[in-house]
Amino acid sequence: MSKVTEKLGFIGLGVMGEPMCANLVKKSKLPVYGTDFRKEPRERLAKEGLHPCGSISEVCANADIIFLSLPSIKEVTEVCLGTGGIVASGGRVHTIVDMSTSAVKQTRELADKLREKGITFIDAPVARMRQAAKDGTLSIMVGGSDESFKLVQPFLLCMGTEVTHCGDTGSGQVVKILNNMIVFMTVHALAEALSIGRKAGVDGALLFDVMSKGSADSFALRTPGQKALVPGSFPENTFPTDYAIKDIKLALELAQQGGIGAKSAELTAALLEKSSSAGFSLNYYPAFINLIEGNSK
Repeated sequence: MSKVTEKLGFIGLGVMGEPMCANLVKKSKLPVYGTDFRKEPRERLAKEGLHPCGSISEVCANADIIFLSLPSIKEVTEVCLGTGGIVASGGRVHTIVDMSTSAVKQTRELADKLREKGITFIDAPVARMRQAAKDGTLSIMVGGSDESFKLVQPFLLCMGTEVTHCGDTGSGQVVKILNNMIVFMTVHALAEALSIGRKAGVDGALLFDVMSKGSADSFALRTPGQKALVPGSFPENTFPTDYAIKDIKLALELAQQGGIGAKSAELTAALLEKSSSAGFSLNYYPAFINLIEGNSK
């Protein structure tokens, strides 16, 4: 029996969540009820058509499917199972879609607990930058049953252009975590190449431009490489070092659970942690080039 979906909810209106929710409001053709502990994003989205809510309970009273965009599995679990959370609030919710990047094992455990409460839990983490969240061109990796995927796919297409069913619950997180691991490791390699090239007397912009025309070309080279590493621009509120640390640790945890050695990823994780300790915790994570080149705040 298909689940009735007449209203949507969104919890977590941060750097990525706010533009994602805005696209859901504009494109889904259903009422969207959203909340965040900060009033500013609620007020901005209300101008776009969001029904702003002052609490999770208020969202639950109205929404059949709730989308989450939160920092980690800790916050996701608290929102789902904690005091004043989704389960405690009751309401009409039958499906939760976690668009955060969360630990795989805990994601699957949470899905089991919610299933016992009659709620389906789907993982649907996203890739690409904030501009893609604004443009509705995210890549979204989904873990859940075929039936669950078909239910939420039309709404996910409001936020992304590539929506891929990766397998059962947790599979979306596996793919996302490994995607991020590869990106961080590639940017690490690019930072080392840029530093070596500069020391050898080659202009950094020229180096990456030539590399982009050959087999070293990649999204990492063209975006964090050319737009951040070359100009030395590492703003806050982009994708901070501490977020990258969280994600690469999830990859290393997954590797350990599978009995796989991941020495290259461990090196990149160590560099990220040194960068955070050096004062770049809130800066865009390619700031670790400062350590490679011997610079500090």
